[in-house]
Amino acid sequence: MAKTKTTTAPGRKATLPPQGDELTMVRTMICSAVGSPYGQSRAVRTSRLDKETHDDHERRTWRERAHVDSAGHMCMPGVAFKHAVAAAAKHCALQIPGRGKSTYTKHFERGLLVVDQIVLPDLVADLPALWLYLPSDGVPGSGKRVWKCFPHVETWEGVLSWAVIDPMLTQEVFTRVLGEAGKFIGVGFFRPERRGHWGRFTVEEVEWGV
Repeated sequence: MAKTKTTTAPGRKATLPPQGDELTMVRTMICSAVGSPYGQSRAVRTSRLDKETHDDHERRTWRERAHVDSAGHMCMPGVAFKHAVAAAAKHCALQIPGRGKSTYTKHFERGLLVVDQIVLPDLVADLPALWLYLPSDGVPGSGKRVWKCFPHVETWEGVLSWAVIDPMLTQEVFTRVLGEAGKFIGVGFFRPERRGHWGRFTVEEVEWGV
């Protein structure tokens, strides 16, 4: 059962979508699951210097793998949580009462969006480096491995605002699927969806219709 909690994290001001159809605004208090750190793996766009080795290039550019705001803080993109919820809806395959075998999957994919992001207090410049020996092309079992470095945090929490446009997505259904997303899908790299165990989260509070 979600507990009431007042802790918040700084974030961008939410921008609402055009209001053609009726929508419900939902605020969720989300935090990392126990023992579940979070890391990011954006593509590094900076090219290697002349005669620079792979390892030296990693040491110089690994922080580019983080999502960062203008103040230098690591950000957790809202779209990552939207993806997690849509994937969880497909995984759960909850059937809509009175609709035969129809499920909520398409309603989560098309009738829901996150209108902000979580901005963590951690500065990217101060994040610890995590070195992993991984396939050079990012495909598991593909052959050659190299050392790659990733930014990460051990714990995190924050508040997200959602716009629920589809009336089929009730509070009960949304809360259940969001909880499943935190347990079995996750966000960031090495998440459960990608055969890992990082990026899991728990839902501490849901404020519906705010």
